[in-house]
Amino acid sequence: MERKTALLVVDVQNDFCPGGSLAVPEGDEVIAPLNKMIKYGKENGWLIIASRDWHPKVTNHFQPYGGMWPVHCVQNSEGAKFHPDLRINNAVIISKGTNPDENGYSAFDGKTENGLTLARLLKLNKISEIYVGGLATDYCVRASVLDATELMYCVVFLRDACRAVNLKPDDEEKAIRAMQNVGVVITDTGDVIS
Repeated sequence: MERKTALLVVDVQNDFCPGGSLAVPEGDEVIAPLNKMIKYGKENGWLIIASRDWHPKVTNHFQPYGGMWPVHCVQNSEGAKFHPDLRINNAVIISKGTNPDENGYSAFDGKTENGLTLARLLKLNKISEIYVGGLATDYCVRASVLDATELMYCVVFLRDACRAVNLKPDDEEKAIRAMQNVGVVITDTGDVIS
């Protein structure tokens, strides 16, 4: 059976980039390697998927309503838009965290505009291998990667195309170790493309 591949770009949105309300340090530095991967993926017939936080104005994910995070990526806001330099036109969009009582860290918690879950989308497209990059390594990327391995996908983590929040200094290291422990391949975009 032919192995089909997907690239999952996680949450490269204005609010997670410098100047955003929940900026990941150097978050915009993932854009150049991701754009190279998107181009490479398109040339090789990959399915390109982009997830986004798409929160309602009032959600228990946010600090004012008992959550741990400042208000970010509110539906239809400027902060929720994908970073303008990210070239994801024609990507399938997965929106997550859309209900007031969910965090929606993993892209597998989200749905397409037509109501397809990410798991269903991958199955319909006969995907067996997923490359993952985006923001942030220690939260949404980690959750998405671990969910993908639980569903028995072969997962490749693109280290240079991710950045971490690092609320604690070793959060990124711990996230990568958790991925390695379940068999995720850790590599850089340069190694994939060459």
